[in-house]
Amino acid sequence: MAQFQLPKNSRYTEGKTWPKPADAANVQAFRIYRWNPDDGQNPRIDTYYVDRDDCGPMVLDALLWIKNNVDSTLVFRRSCREGICGSCAMNIMGGNTLACTLGIDDCGSDTIKIYPLPHMPVLKDLVPDLTSFFAQHAAIEPWLQTQTAEPETEWRQTPEERSKLDGLYECILCACCTTSCPSYWWNGDRFLGPAALLQAYRWLIDSRDESTGERLDNLHDPFRLYRCHTIMNCANTCPKGLNPAKAIAEIKKMMIARAV
Repeated sequence: MAQFQLPKNSRYTEGKTWPKPADAANVQAFRIYRWNPDDGQNPRIDTYYVDRDDCGPMVLDALLWIKNNVDSTLVFRRSCREGICGSCAMNIMGGNTLACTLGIDDCGSDTIKIYPLPHMPVLKDLVPDLTSFFAQHAAIEPWLQTQTAEPETEWRQTPEERSKLDGLYECILCACCTTSCPSYWWNGDRFLGPAALLQAYRWLIDSRDESTGERLDNLHDPFRLYRCHTIMNCANTCPKGLNPAKAIAEIKKMMIARAV
């Protein structure tokens, strides 16, 4: 039987256990992935204790509490705190989600485990390197492309045409879906991934866009589109409730329709 092991320099070790807050009656434990590229050490898992009576209800509130009260060196991304920007995407209790919209009580565990988004290079602690992710998004040319003369007011759509964009435009590019996709784990250099392909379909189905043929040509590749095997991890993990797998299936149908 084949056996697979991580490289020695990537295996995490037991890190520091920080003291519990003094006189706290309601304490929540957190196990958090830590890695500093500058110290030459392996990743580690540090244990923190948060005073729930002095902390907000969301996982992001707990991370901020830790950073402000216990360990200022903890690094993570965050911005809007409203589930809009996608900055605080991370792996919490084994699932990719937004720390700002996941309640501490919803984690359902005495110890909450937090890691960076999986299968991405890590810059530091909970911050993944999303350079390739955003380059793949740019590759699908996510803007309106037209050949006809620009109208004097705006490009018009009927309510029915506009409704086709529902479930697509809401994507916040948090990368939760893409980093949960096994096909992307194995072919991330060539497979565009769920997020980029959902965005591609958003422009393919837009009645105002006039570059459908060129967009389909750009996707007509054994890897860019067809590495999707409808595993559905993307739909299961999307914090906005979107279904990238369905969008990818619709692109495949468009490919078939134009070939007939």
